[in-house]
Amino acid sequence: MSGATLTVVRDGTATVIALAGRLTATSLAPVWTRSIEAAQTAGAALVIDLTGADLVDTSGAALLLALEHAHEGVAEWRGLGPKSAALVGRLREAMADGKSAPVAARTVTRVGIGQHFLIRVTFFGHTILAVLGLPSKLRFLRGSDFFRLTERAGTQAMPLVIMMGFLIGMILAFQSAIPMRQFGADIYVAALVSLSLFRELGPLLAAVILAGRTGSAFAAELGTMVVNEEVAALTTMGIDAETMLVIPRVAAAMVVMPALALGVDVAGVIGMGFVMMILGFPPSAILQQIQAATGPGDLLLGLFKAVAFGAAIGLIGCRAGLTAGGGPRAVGEAATSAVVGGIVVTILLDGLFAVIFYRLGL
Repeated sequence: MSGATLTVVRDGTATVIALAGRLTATSLAPVWTRSIEAAQTAGAALVIDLTGADLVDTSGAALLLALEHAHEGVAEWRGLGPKSAALVGRLREAMADGKSAPVAARTVTRVGIGQHFLIRVTFFGHTILAVLGLPSKLRFLRGSDFFRLTERAGTQAMPLVIMMGFLIGMILAFQSAIPMRQFGADIYVAALVSLSLFRELGPLLAAVILAGRTGSAFAAELGTMVVNEEVAALTTMGIDAETMLVIPRVAAAMVVMPALALGVDVAGVIGMGFVMMILGFPPSAILQQIQAATGPGDLLLGLFKAVAFGAAIGLIGCRAGLTAGGGPRAVGEAATSAVVGGIVVTILLDGLFAVIFYRLGL
């Protein structure tokens, strides 16, 4: 099999572009420009003859579609084998969806607020459809990716979570003891801090860490794949990007968030207990106040919110990465958007949960 060759034959009724040899990424460069120019200057009819083509890969299929597009009309195909025809069909569908537009066709445009909202809604809709169609696309999931993401988002973040929880518990205990001492109610600092950690601060602080550490990593990783055309390549090969890239990351964020929130709770209680013992209270009195003020329901409510926060942060991080634009600043902007969006949505969800739990008497 030889490299790609081009022959252009013009008659009164049609222009015949005959491509022969290997139509692959390594052999198309010498004939690409000349074949496009021939298609643009063709008359009313264009015939693409592939009888002598030995091999057609994705780049060859892209050239065939580019010829059809340059002609701006319907082209007649000759000698296109069934496998090559199927490849051209898949690539045509992918380009029609707007997911694999050529780099040269991209232009920098200003996106308004309405378009930003439409992009977000479209992404979340695609993700929901991917979840509903998951039973038929399990072949796109890789268990190694899920465990790797879980380790990065959870195990590697636990030291930071424990340190922050311990310091927050100490700070809350010291700051709460000052006004409570005026009323001789120092002992109730344990109840105040533990209840605040279990219901609000534990999942909220864990969500902030997840958004800043993992949400930005999701956006940067996927944004780099978009800039390097890797996501477009997956789509061209018939692989659902939402199933392969988004679902494992969102699932990993939802799995690790309860553990991170629990780490903040435990470390915060330990930090609070350390301060209370410095103030002269025995551990038994501290534990009694924690048991009297909190219950399993308070901890479960906090863990439930943590799961919801994890899902939101994972989705926002993946959305920021997969909708990144072109250019050198795209990855940085995607990471910034993921962090800011994750924190803002987390606070909004926390306020919504506060209203719902108040109305339900929880």
